Amino acid sequence: MQNKHLFLLSAAAMMLFASCSKLGPLSADNFNVTPNPLETQAGTVPATINGHFPEKYMKRKAVVTVMPELRYSNGTIVKGNSATFQGEKVMGNDQTISYRLGGNYTMKTNFKYADDNKADMYLTFLARIGNKQMKVPEVKVAEGVIATSELYKKTLTTAQAAIAPDAYQRINKQKQEANIKFLIQQANLRKSELANNSVQEFVKMLQKINADREGLNLDNVEVSAYASPDGGFSINDRLAAERQKNSEQYVNKELKRIQMKANVDAKYTAQDWEGFQELVKASDIQDKDVILRVLSMYKDPEEREQQIKNISSAFRELADGILPQLRRARLTINYETVGRSDDQILAQIKDDATKLSIEELLYGAALKENLNEKEDIYKLAAEVYPNDARAYNNLATIQYARGNYDAAKQYIQKAQSLSANLPEAQANLGMLALQSGDLSTAERYIAAATGANGLNEVLGNLHLAQGNFAQAEQDFSEIYSNSAALAQILNKNYASAAVTLKYVKNPDATTEYLKAILYNRMGNKDDSKEALNKAVKDAFYAKYAANDLELKR
Repeated sequence: MQNKHLFLLSAAAMMLFASCSKLGPLSADNFNVTPNPLETQAGTVPATINGHFPEKYMKRKAVVTVMPELRYSNGTIVKGNSATFQGEKVMGNDQTISYRLGGNYTMKTNFKYADDNKADMYLTFLARIGNKQMKVPEVKVAEGVIATSELYKKTLTTAQAAIAPDAYQRINKQKQEANIKFLIQQANLRKSELANNSVQEFVKMLQKINADREGLNLDNVEVSAYASPDGGFSINDRLAAERQKNSEQYVNKELKRIQMKANVDAKYTAQDWEGFQELVKASDIQDKDVILRVLSMYKDPEEREQQIKNISSAFRELADGILPQLRRARLTINYETVGRSDDQILAQIKDDATKLSIEELLYGAALKENLNEKEDIYKLAAEVYPNDARAYNNLATIQYARGNYDAAKQYIQKAQSLSANLPEAQANLGMLALQSGDLSTAERYIAAATGANGLNEVLGNLHLAQGNFAQAEQDFSEIYSNSAALAQILNKNYASAAVTLKYVKNPDATTEYLKAILYNRMGNKDDSKEALNKAVKDAFYAKYAANDLELKR
């Protein structure tokens, strides 16, 4: 009987020793992962793990390291950030877990996204009690990855690269001016003044406009007469009015001589203080700062004149060098130059492109919708004007649109050899870097593209890739593209996304897939299914949709 009691006591002690010398398995119930399913963010898959060690689990001499892994269906395994915990009798700096009470903990981890939206998250364990290694079975804690934000890689393929703009304007406002000077206290037109170059060029321009009504359009002729500010106001008022009258009569006489009708707008300024101030500022008169101060301090014309005359050292310079220039009439022809129409430019490209300016050629390419036709014109532009970097940059945008990124880069390098600081070339190098997933290089290039045409759209694609959806949506303002719609969806601006997707210029499978996501989020299952059926005709989306938890929510 005594031997039996000893045997039972020994067995109980062995069981107690065994239970104290092992670490049991943990279950998924011991862990809560947020978010679940996981979700991509700027090329990574972040996760927060809230774990719990049960009562009497963490032996007093145990050390347990928790190691997250994301296991993709394509075979890629990405390890996350680990965390180590220790029992109460372990001398270390890790979080201590009570044996009797157990304990909670929070750890954050981040996985690189491996271009596969089917993945499971596991926790593996490295454990020991004292110096003895313990085996703790792995635990699956999360299933699936929603990778909607990574669809920017698909929207990038249809994004618009930066086109170097033309400066062509069919109608340009122009003006031609002439100045007639008068002697002090006189208003008659002197023959010597009417024979000066500016007046003769004025008359020639009137004749030219009159002879070429298709290329030049007259708006009006202005006559502005002035008197210098010295002398009394009443005298100057009469004098300036006479100068206006005589100058206006001269202009009307010339118009009548060439049988040309035109509106002549005439006015006069009795005391030209504004012109006086401008001439003083531009002069090297010794006391000009004092004179300018007087002009700002005194508003009354007579007091101004008296105070300036009191500056005796400067008044002689004013009388000789400044005031005579203000006794004048300014004649101005306001007209327009009218260039080739759209049809004329396109016809001339077919006939003989060498007769067009580089601006007309670049403008002509912009008139075309077809990529092949655009490319042909840009190639002509590069041939006729081989030193203009814009043609090569724009050829790069054609190759980008076709997905020929190496060819696009070669054209950009050619453009940079001609113009190292062409902002559109910098922006497009940024777009190519985004395509390859190199966000830091893309950011560096795009930062150097200040002033580039279409920069906002390029910035929108950068911010979209970086996960800054609110900023991307602002960048894409008034732009209707797949990238713009994706930014709005990710920013939960569903109403705007619906409008954007409606007006995408050349909708494709990505457009339809974004519609499927949008309608599903809005609870419109029928329209979502219809859009998805169109999208999965594309092989990429057929595979992607099969694992997309976004559409199963």
